Order: sequence, then C-alpha cells, then structure tokens
Amino acid sequence: MTRGRRTRPSKLALIASLGVLALLGAGLTAPTAADEPGRAPTGSAARGSATAALVSSSLPALPTTVLGNAVGAARQAPALPGGGRKVFGRKRFLVAYYGTAGTAALGVLGEGTPDAMHRRLVRAGKPFKRKGERVQPVYELIVTVADAVPGPDGDYNHDVLHSRVQEYIDAAQRNKALLVLDIQPGRSDFLTVAKRWEWALKHPWVGLALDPEWRMGPDQVPGQVIGSVRAKEVNEVSAWLDALTAAEGLPEKVFMIHQFRSSMVSRANKVKDRPRLAEVQHVDGFGTPSQKLATYGALARPRQFTMGFKLFYDEDVPRMRAGAVRRIRPAVRFVSFQ
Repeated sequence: MTRGRRTRPSKLALIASLGVLALLGAGLTAPTAADEPGRAPTGSAARGSATAALVSSSLPALPTTVLGNAVGAARQAPALPGGGRKVFGRKRFLVAYYGTAGTAALGVLGEGTPDAMHRRLVRAGKPFKRKGERVQPVYELIVTVADAVPGPDGDYNHDVLHSRVQEYIDAAQRNKALLVLDIQPGRSDFLTVAKRWEWALKHPWVGLALDPEWRMGPDQVPGQVIGSVRAKEVNEVSAWLDALTAAEGLPEKVFMIHQFRSSMVSRANKVKDRPRLAEVQHVDGFGTPSQKLATYGALARPRQFTMGFKLFYDEDVPRMRAGAVRRIRPAVRFVSFQ
C-alpha cells in the first residue's frame, strides 16, 4: 500500500464483522475481567468464548475505525424517562415535589425518603393528567441553600452533602423521574455555584433551577431582602449548561428560573433560548387563587418560556386544584408542590 492511501475493507469483511457483533449481542462473549485468572470458562461462557474465537479467527483484520464505528452505531444515545430526548416531548406534563434532603422545613420533598415521597408525588400528579398525556414525576431538590450567616467562605450559602444528592439521583433512576437541582447562591453567583454540581448535571435526567430570590448583592443578607439576577448572568449559566449537555451527548435538560416579582429577573426579555435546554419560567408566590393568578398574568412570558406554576400545601388558602391549574392561560406545563 502506498503512503497516504487507505484500502477499504471488502464487503465480505464488513458482513463478517457485523456477524461478530450480532453474536456478541446474543451473549456469545469471550471471558471478561470478572473471570478468575488461570481458570477456563465453563458452561455457556465456554461455548460463547469458543464460538467467538472460531468466528474471529476466520476474519480478515479490519481497521480499528471500522470496528469502532460499528460499535458506536450499536449504542443508543441516552433518552429521558419514557423515551425521547425532549423534556416536553411525547406530551409530558411535569409535576414536581420541591424541598431539600432530610428536612421538611424547605418543602414537601424532604418530608420522607426519596422513594416514599415519589409514591406521594405520583398520587399528587394523577389529577393533572389529560387524555393522551403522560405525567412526568420530578424531584426539585435544593442542593445549595442560602444562609443568614456568612459561613467559612463568606458567601452565605452551603451545599448539601454529595452523598445525599446521589441518593436522589439513584431514586430518580429507579423510579424513572427527572431531578432538578435548585441553587440558592447567597452572595455568590449562579455560575460559580452551578459548576460545583457539574458531576451531577452530567447525568442525563438531571436539570438545573435558578432561584433569584436568594441571589444577594454584596451587602445583602438572605431572608432580609428579595434577591435578583440579571439576564446576562442567567445567559452565562445557560450557555455553560448547554455546552455541557452537548459535550456529554445528553438529552434536553430542564433549565428553570423561579420568579414571583418582575424585579427578580432584570431585563427578562434578554434571556436567551438554548437549543439543548427546556427553559421554564416558574411563577411562584403563595396566596389566594385570585392573587396567584394576578401574579401569573403579570409575569408570564409564554413566547419565551414554557410556563411553570407553584402550589403551596400550607400557605395557599384555598389551594388551587388540578382542574383550575389546567385552565390557566397561558397554559402551564410544569407544576411543583412546596
């Protein structure tokens, strides 16, 4: 072969290599690292390794790129629970429990174990279902909590233990739920805090929520004032998350912004759309149904976001029922309970 030229494998070689892949997919495999060294495989493992060896010994050598492409084509890109790669695709309607791990003080999600709360969440979500839809359970877990004291870093926040967050990732995997990481940055900024959770956001079912109420200025203290965020900072976070999603080959992620005052998101019309993120404007705020609907009507930007709405078990008097929420216009497609 002359330098710089490649020879293409013959059709016979390609067919034979696909045959090997088919045999491997059927369970006829060579011994794995789990086999004990020095001991011959027995039973089906022996038959599988012998068959694979027999077939492979009769094949011409193939370029590594050909085999790599064949194996890569056999793999499927990660999908969301129930299939597909779009958060609101396949007529999903999202229903979430909100809170943090190990305490009910910040929301209903922390009132029990992840699996116990999943069962309650499924029951809470059923009344929202309409014909042809699927209700998608979501755990919205506060992973960075704003504090009234500076803490060792002076940033007025602390992170939940990674091990506790992993429990919710594992539960979401078991129960086919989405997990949304909610961050309250205190005097830090959203991007700095979000990057601390990159390890969890690499999971295909994990999204991100920004809570501007707890985004403080340099002289502000959480709980004493209502915080805010500029569209520029939101766009920095979404650009980073969109790039991470692309680099990891992940399906679309929830990217949510909480809001109950117009001042909480400065220049909200400048928040950018990202191709790999499902941007949700989640209108919070408790009160009577008329108060909540007035807040929603004043803030909703349905041409820019998919709309979300929060229900409070204790503070909403009376609490709106599923039918009333489904009649809201512009239509809501993400509901969370706190």
